[in-house]
Amino acid sequence: MSIQTKRVYEPPAPTDGRRYLIDRLWPRGLKKESLRLTEWLKDLAPSPGLRTWFGHDPQKYPAFRRRYRTELGKHSDLLDRLVREARSGVVTLLFAAHDAEHCNASVLRESLEERLRG
Repeated sequence: MSIQTKRVYEPPAPTDGRRYLIDRLWPRGLKKESLRLTEWLKDLAPSPGLRTWFGHDPQKYPAFRRRYRTELGKHSDLLDRLVREARSGVVTLLFAAHDAEHCNASVLRESLEERLRG
């Protein structure tokens, strides 16, 4: 059981398990079939207002993290589903951001891992 993150621009791998795109916007330059998605979970992406405010500024990341986790609280059903899937196999969260450490994928993964432990 595991949850991993991966940039959408990295090729799919057999070890990815179930692959979920967690960005609100479709990644530039990619065709849908190239991602081999299980599902596109737009509802788990940050709201347009939060995404625009954050602008991938690492200095805003602590505040972004708090605000995004609040938004995620409105989607317990989807979070619970991903946790169930992670208990039985690998779940890969796909994102387009350049900075893997300061993006929504790292926050979502952290939130899901907390639910797995709890």
